[in-house]
Amino acid sequence: MIAGRMEIATASARQTRTLGEKVGRLLQSETLITLSGDFGSGKTVFVQGLARGLDVPDKYITSPSYTLINSYSGRLDLYHADLYRIENPADFTDAGIYDLLLAEAIVVIEWAHRLDKSLPAEHLDIHFKIRGDNLRKIILTPYGLFWTNLLKNLTG
Repeated sequence: MIAGRMEIATASARQTRTLGEKVGRLLQSETLITLSGDFGSGKTVFVQGLARGLDVPDKYITSPSYTLINSYSGRLDLYHADLYRIENPADFTDAGIYDLLLAEAIVVIEWAHRLDKSLPAEHLDIHFKIRGDNLRKIILTPYGLFWTNLLKNLTG
């Protein structure tokens, strides 16, 4: 088990969104969050809450499945990328995915395991599992001291 790893169960989209909002409120500087899980497991719902926690003005946060990257301005800028539809690793460079890893913003990447380069040492990996109609098991795995401490504050 990875130190600081946390499992949270949510029973509605509202609870998943609230979790994202709590994480967003705790963020004070640029960082990376990776998301994985089945379709419909709550990844975009989490990002909707994260955006709210970052004071992104009310607008509909959508999955970037076809646009690849959506950007939003808030207290901290938010970039949301979805790598599911990219099949050729060379296309990550053309799409600007590697540039995102250097952005001074909150960067959220779905399907980040598809990158052929390693992720920054400091990041949060969140995996979503469907456990029923509205039930989700959300596993938050911190990489680095920043995220380990942030998860402690999330529950405190």
